[in-house]
Amino acid sequence: MNSSRNTVLEAWMKEHGYSSNSLADAVNSAVGDLTGRVGGLDGSSIRGWKAGRVRWPKSATRVALEKVTGLPATALGFVPRGRAPSPAPESPSEDAVERRRFIAAGTALAAASATHALGSSHRIGTSDVVRLQQRFTEIIVSDHRHGGRLGIEQKAAALADEALSLQNSGSASQRVRAYVYGCAAAFRSSAMWAAIDGRRYEDAIVHMREAQALAELAADPAIKFRIWSHAGTLYRHMGRPAEALAANDVARSLPLTRRDPLFASLGLARQAAIQGVAGNATATRRGFDQAQDAMDRADPSADRPVWMTSFYDQAELDSLALTGYLALGEYEKAEAHAHRCLAALRPHMQRSKAIATTRLACAQLGQGDMEPAVTTAMSIPDDAAAHHPRVARMLRSFHAKIHAVAPDSPTTSKWNEYAHTTWKESV
Repeated sequence: MNSSRNTVLEAWMKEHGYSSNSLADAVNSAVGDLTGRVGGLDGSSIRGWKAGRVRWPKSATRVALEKVTGLPATALGFVPRGRAPSPAPESPSEDAVERRRFIAAGTALAAASATHALGSSHRIGTSDVVRLQQRFTEIIVSDHRHGGRLGIEQKAAALADEALSLQNSGSASQRVRAYVYGCAAAFRSSAMWAAIDGRRYEDAIVHMREAQALAELAADPAIKFRIWSHAGTLYRHMGRPAEALAANDVARSLPLTRRDPLFASLGLARQAAIQGVAGNATATRRGFDQAQDAMDRADPSADRPVWMTSFYDQAELDSLALTGYLALGEYEKAEAHAHRCLAALRPHMQRSKAIATTRLACAQLGQGDMEPAVTTAMSIPDDAAAHHPRVARMLRSFHAKIHAVAPDSPTTSKWNEYAHTTWKESV
């Protein structure tokens, strides 16, 4: 029916010269920038939007559309699930002005704080939440590319603080305030993850506690899952498997894991990796089998947060299996999962590729295959080998083991020359 058509989107497309096909191409490209995998829209998808058959696009597609247009989805005539269409939609021109102010100020949050300092009234709305979500996506992209860097941790923590400042900058509905708290929790959980990846564990614990409190204020089950699942990983890296299992159990007990098998799969896979560190071979094998079964049952088209869709897939499951079996000393099985992981990794997962390659080298060395192990280890990019804390630590362990096994072999000499150049005599 004509009354259900998205006339706002149609008007925007006409004004900016977009056909259904050209808008689909632009959004697909933006999805690729955000997630590493180009979107799958076509002209018929956009026509479905205009006809009103799709009232609220999925999360990654929605963020990509907002990146292309510079407008929040609500300003383009879309209606969030559970909300009735508004008889007076937001004005796209007003949102365009607000976006220009946001860009000029550096962030929307800084602009909001400035407005508050001047004593002006400010209504915190959906467009503010969209901008926060876009900044969160930028953090996710940086993490996949570099991982563990102090700059990522500091930027994420600063954005969490700015999100909280936004709460005090004006009035907002209860729903919007919950979203802003959710964004603050997401930023703080990314700071926590960067600290874990950089082996700055005491800092990670501080971020974790702040993130947990913010997640309660947001009442967002997905971000609660992320934080508690990260807590399990934190304690695993700290060599505290009992606490790691307890934290990961909190994530796995959330109702979200019963509704969505993909969340269940991630919880099971991380649990199995912890069991590997704890030396429980039976629980490790059972956990990975259950994680694979849950992944196979998951709906790939379900609407999920960008942080989830951008990293958890078959490659990540195999990466966790590689971790678990390597810890158990089951090197042949670990190597098989390493090859599967590396073959399936998406191009933007550069940090994950470096870590998986390092673990592959360790699995090969564990089987006594020194030449392939050294060749694999030397294929790791120098930047990751020298500066990523987890990769550098594993390579130093690799260095010690190869010297213990065959200190005088030509292969060890080849490795020494590489290590000397890469680490500048720091091994």
